[in-house]
Amino acid sequence: MTAANHEKQPLVRARNVHKAFDQLEVLKGIDLEVFPGEVVVVLGPSGSGKSTFLRCINHLESINRGSIEVGGEQIGYRFRNNKLEKLSGNAIAAQRRNIGMVFQQFNLYPHMTALQNIIEAPVGVHGESKAQAMAYARELLQKVGLSDKADNYPRQLSGGQQQRVAIARALAIKPKLMLFDEPTSALDPELVGEVLSTMRDLARQGLTMIVVTHEIGFAKEAADRVVFMDGGHIVEMGTPEEVIGNPQHPRTQAFLARFL
Repeated sequence: MTAANHEKQPLVRARNVHKAFDQLEVLKGIDLEVFPGEVVVVLGPSGSGKSTFLRCINHLESINRGSIEVGGEQIGYRFRNNKLEKLSGNAIAAQRRNIGMVFQQFNLYPHMTALQNIIEAPVGVHGESKAQAMAYARELLQKVGLSDKADNYPRQLSGGQQQRVAIARALAIKPKLMLFDEPTSALDPELVGEVLSTMRDLARQGLTMIVVTHEIGFAKEAADRVVFMDGGHIVEMGTPEEVIGNPQHPRTQAFLARFL
């Protein structure tokens, strides 16, 4: 992240974010700012709250306390008469227009081709013309290295290819922010590289990304900042050199020792 980024307003601002499922407190006061063009990689053991935090940014989970803003707009809620009020489904859908998300499972429609999967949201949800959406979808397929797979159905694609179509689909709404929730964890090891390569390209193009992953090599190479979470807290945060190369907290050290 360049010094110039600090002069900008953060694109994402999470303040004192708490989330519980019944009695289980999963997020215990998360504070994080992500600046435009920044790639933030979130590491941590299973159950540390990483994926839940990502889902809260997109309001796929509602938070119990605190606030999350994307582009200066409170996600899922608005302040009215000094109280938080839930937004309507339509208003939340409009906010999600700025946020693309890629999940562990590819979630492609099996009865649609790669191209049809990509244009579904721009045409069906956002009212773009089909011709315009298709032209952009072909550009995106080229960007993720699958221009020859436009007419293939998901069952005709490898897991890595399906995940790259899922990335193209998330990019089709032209989001300001991309969230990746362990995008390679469902893939066979030999297919992981092609997805990470696509993500590295996006990072080089200046897309703002928050990536939950166990891929330490990707974090070292592509991240501007690394966040280590454990037990619902951010335990350590800094550059890859600081957090991965010279971790200060015993929990971070113990976690990384398993990989390095």
